[in-house]
Amino acid sequence: MPATASIPDTRTLLSVAVEAVGGAERPGQVDMAEAVERAIRTGEHLAVQAGTGTGKSLAYLVPSLRHAVAEESTVVISTATIALQRQLVDRDLPRLAKALKKELGREPRFAILKGRRNYLCMHRLHTGAPEEPEEAALFDPFAVSKMGREVKRLHEWSSDTETGDRDELVPGVTEQAWRQVSVTARECLGVAKCPIGTDCFAEKARAEAGRADVVVTNHAMLAVDALEGYQVLPDHDVVVIDEAHDLVDRVTSVATEELSGALVATAARRCGRLIDQSVADRMAEASDGLAMILEDVPPGRLDSLPQALAGALRATKDAAHACITSLGPERKEDPEGATARKLALSLLDEVHDCAARVLGAFDDDHDVVWVSGDFADRGKAPSLRVAPLGVGGLLRERLFGKRTTVLTSATLTLGGTFDTLARQWGLPASSQAVKAGGTATDKEPPSDLGAVKWTGLDVGSPFEHGSSGILYVARHLPPPGRDGLPPAYVDEIEGLVNAAGGRTLGLFSSMRAAKAAAEALRGKLSYPVLCQGDDSTGQLVKRFSESSETCLFGTLSLWQGVDVPGPALQLVIMDRIPFPRPDDPLASARQKAVESRGGNGFLTVAATHAALLLAQGAGRLLRSMSDKGVVAVLDPRLATARYGGFLRASLPPFWTTYDPEVVRAALKRLDAANP
Repeated sequence: MPATASIPDTRTLLSVAVEAVGGAERPGQVDMAEAVERAIRTGEHLAVQAGTGTGKSLAYLVPSLRHAVAEESTVVISTATIALQRQLVDRDLPRLAKALKKELGREPRFAILKGRRNYLCMHRLHTGAPEEPEEAALFDPFAVSKMGREVKRLHEWSSDTETGDRDELVPGVTEQAWRQVSVTARECLGVAKCPIGTDCFAEKARAEAGRADVVVTNHAMLAVDALEGYQVLPDHDVVVIDEAHDLVDRVTSVATEELSGALVATAARRCGRLIDQSVADRMAEASDGLAMILEDVPPGRLDSLPQALAGALRATKDAAHACITSLGPERKEDPEGATARKLALSLLDEVHDCAARVLGAFDDDHDVVWVSGDFADRGKAPSLRVAPLGVGGLLRERLFGKRTTVLTSATLTLGGTFDTLARQWGLPASSQAVKAGGTATDKEPPSDLGAVKWTGLDVGSPFEHGSSGILYVARHLPPPGRDGLPPAYVDEIEGLVNAAGGRTLGLFSSMRAAKAAAEALRGKLSYPVLCQGDDSTGQLVKRFSESSETCLFGTLSLWQGVDVPGPALQLVIMDRIPFPRPDDPLASARQKAVESRGGNGFLTVAATHAALLLAQGAGRLLRSMSDKGVVAVLDPRLATARYGGFLRASLPPFWTTYDPEVVRAALKRLDAANP
């Protein structure tokens, strides 16, 4: 392997890479690659906004590969979506590894690593304890037989798969069936104690990741590695977080716990055959008590803990502790007995720790507690949830404090500044470090006194937003109400879709609104209208992209997950500003916390949430250099409200109009140009 000095610089490597993949070098891509290389060299964190078409994956992969090979270290790339993981591992990295082999002195190695639950557990498949059926399945023979067929297919698949990766199973299976053949990190016996440990798919994936120069993972795994007390990723000194706009939500999700009567009952059943029956019965009684109390607590955030619920939680915590004590210390057992014990212990620990966390949550301001009910999970029994009020402190200490971090996305500057998201990440107000001269290394020595240093860089986009796209705000419409989609909005959508000749992606703030629009317009339009839920999202997007007359209506996953270049998509409609629901327990608690410190809770939390989604939704329009079209926001508050300027500053710099005649005429011209 060549010494560092003999490896070409990042700019040279990028030119080789771009030529190998048949692309064109872009100024923004070069600026980003050089900034990433500088961050790796200096240790100063970097946030990079890179618009669609910049080629940002090459811009961070090239300096990452150079660093990993030169320093014999590992770089971790974290993404929010499976689609981007697959793009990196199946397309970008294989091509780059071959293209840069000569310049780097060897072909760089890469691997993908997911959570243990994503891999088939061969021990669980053949000898592990069976999972208890859900209550509904106990009374539904069809559900049981369907799961049986799926588990049988998993047994057959286990003989063919080389990775055991759930994502490679097509078509997939239900979550309930997958639980029969997988284990969590807590449930795993461990490679030393498992009789099939040497053939474990999850351990093979970890071993491969340990030998790789670049490891691709997801934000959830990154959060577990940073926040939990055990290491799941290989040692690494640099992490690149793509789709960084989703980081806070994904980390919050990992740090959220849930407790319900059904979960406690499952824990009681798991340990029932392993301990004295009277001790297990305490757990079963606690589950009944918790379920009964939760039925009487109104859904929503809890600012104080009701006395009856506190009593039920103490009983649950104490019963779980008694069961854990009764299980006793680990002992030599047959593999089946060891598995049953580990499964029981993992769930008992989960129940005990969550109950204790909720009981302690009202003594400090670190956690938010709420009862989920009909506002979030219609048809499900109520459960208790607890989540961190913020994750900035955790990220600052356990991510930014330990390794060089690059954060990138097409959407990072909200309201025209990086600081909005930086605050959520736990970074200070933007500042650029000034490096003292004469040091032996570009990295500053560690210091307990120094603040975390980072730089924000917006490399722009190759798209000419002002001449390629129009932002139309329907200022003449009434503000959206709470009673569904107003008739005037349906009429406005009909006029816009007819002018566009179909070609419309409708992004709605709720599934109820999306379905209402689809039902109302199917009888009025001559164009096909697909609605999320009619089929799998992937199939709907495929059908939409293959027909230029088709419209696709949907909600959140479409705001961020659709990539349809070309004339099939020339109109993006957003029905309203996507503020979080007023009864959203986490958002309302965070807003209240900001206000208690004298800040603007609405702007900091609700408007920031809306700005992020608006920018992501608007980003669906231009996906290639030749794309043109309209982003139509029907909510007049984008033009009239005081916070409208902050939201508009978060959007791409489209040419803006409030005139419906102007925008319909533009859509008709586009439709005529793409028959």
